[in-house]
Amino acid sequence: MLGNIVGINDSEILLKLNIDLNNYANLISMHVIMEDKERQCIGEITNIVNGVASISLLGELSKEGKFIYGVINNPSFGASVKLISKEKIPLIIGVDNYKVNEHLYLGDSALYEGVKVGVSINDFFSNHFAIFGSTGSGKSCSVSRLFQNLFEKQEAIAYRASIFIFDAYGEYHQAFSKLNEKNPNINFKSYTTNLTFPDTEIIKLPPWLLSVDDYALLLGAEYANQIPIIEKALKLVTIFGREEETVLKAKNDVIARAILDILTSGKPASQIRDQITSVLAEFHTKELNLDTPIYQPGYTRPLKQCLFIDASGKIRDMEMIINFFESFLSETTELNLPDGSFMYSLQDLAAAFDFALISEGVLNSDKMYDLANVLKVRLHTLVSGDYAKYFDVQEYVSSTEFIKRLLVATNGRKAQIINFNINFVDDRFAKSLVKIYSKLLYDYSKNLDHRGTLPINIVLEEAHRYVQNDNDVDLLGYNIFERITKEGRKYGVMLGLISQRPSELSETTLSQCSNFLIFKMLHPLDVEYIRKIVPNVTNDIVKRLKILQPGTCVAFGSAFKVPVVVRFAMPDPAPSSESCDVSKIWFVSVPQPSPSVGPMPANANLKETA
Repeated sequence: MLGNIVGINDSEILLKLNIDLNNYANLISMHVIMEDKERQCIGEITNIVNGVASISLLGELSKEGKFIYGVINNPSFGASVKLISKEKIPLIIGVDNYKVNEHLYLGDSALYEGVKVGVSINDFFSNHFAIFGSTGSGKSCSVSRLFQNLFEKQEAIAYRASIFIFDAYGEYHQAFSKLNEKNPNINFKSYTTNLTFPDTEIIKLPPWLLSVDDYALLLGAEYANQIPIIEKALKLVTIFGREEETVLKAKNDVIARAILDILTSGKPASQIRDQITSVLAEFHTKELNLDTPIYQPGYTRPLKQCLFIDASGKIRDMEMIINFFESFLSETTELNLPDGSFMYSLQDLAAAFDFALISEGVLNSDKMYDLANVLKVRLHTLVSGDYAKYFDVQEYVSSTEFIKRLLVATNGRKAQIINFNINFVDDRFAKSLVKIYSKLLYDYSKNLDHRGTLPINIVLEEAHRYVQNDNDVDLLGYNIFERITKEGRKYGVMLGLISQRPSELSETTLSQCSNFLIFKMLHPLDVEYIRKIVPNVTNDIVKRLKILQPGTCVAFGSAFKVPVVVRFAMPDPAPSSESCDVSKIWFVSVPQPSPSVGPMPANANLKETA
């Protein structure tokens, strides 16, 4: 017996201790069982002041010996109170009746020597989770250990697991690349944004698989009235991005309509002539171009000669030219957005975008021209820059086949971890890549004939860079990460957020997470944000966050019976997340000059110590 209950206040029990505290290393955070004739309640010692212990009620033990979170009836004042036996600890913080294909050990209890903390695989990985911690708290190592524990199992193989990691610093390649050596049934696949790295596939995105929303993100659209310009360009790419013979009639139609708009614009003749010449110099077909012959009784002239301006300042053959272009109009031409059934390049899209600006008449509106021109400049910069290589796909692939190929390792077997190293692009482009890939994965899962048959876990390292309170909802009507966290579970798409700055994350996305591993947190804004946003965070948990050792976290959520302190073992191999060793770099052995040579010159080479 530890003592006698002297106070009961809601979910807190006050216990007058009758033991010598000097005989106990530490009682804080230890679990106790309060037993009377009718029930067995479980609590945690949270504080001891003047010989009185405060105990927070956690749950009850059923008659069958199962732990049930939550207390309906408080223990009586006469209940016996004692430390819970080591045999019963796993009922609360571990896994009772461990099954190798249903449970996963995370690490060791930081309080009870030799007790492992485990979770139900389904309860943890079928829900969205968040892992937070300040720099140096052990997040990357613990994430590596978590997945190593899962995939190094020999008795049960998670062969159909699909973990997509967006690796902000390229840390995880080292941690997971050797998994196949430890378990031949598990495969790691890696993509990189490093265009000069020879041993890893370059990240690729087929342009024809991207939607209007994807291009709005990629081009940094900010206003809703920029979306129709992108839509128009994508509709036009169904013409400008395909073989002319198959779309000749439609291409003639859209060019003719654009020219007719110019002809009837009411602008000065010289401006009309120059615009028509400019358009047809860039956009033309074998039937419709500046050299197309126009037949008139008694003579034939190329179109460019019919744009002659007479002495009165008018285009002399205006009516004839209008009739000529009207002959190319087709009532059956209806442009639709591309459906991914044919391939086109970014260059094709850029050409279609240029034509869209003309055909939409944006030249008549300075405001619309400015909004459209921003997108045009960004697209042409993308086409002409190094980032164009990420969209340079030479072989047609459907959206379904594209996702399936991501899941195939280099040995032809199923890949369980697919790592995207996005360390070699700027943050804005990286955010677009992550959002577009996440949307492709979500759409793939959503369109499966039998939903939820291939679960996908998307894990975002440095999630605060990508999962923000953006204007996506105002611009597109949704944010892909918020959609995944709200709707993804029913399709088998789960999100994992890893961040050192939770206060910068989207509130909606974070509020949908069910499980949390929180390492040492120091920034007061982040600690307070966690207290407000994350469910079931107690003052005791908040206090612990500031004093946790590296590699140790407070774990709680739907996969855990009670909040528990977990100590992760070091991963083997570890990720490439070590900090710079300043002292090792700074201090070198300086060769001493011989007396006959004199003092060492200031620009002498320094030799590092081994």
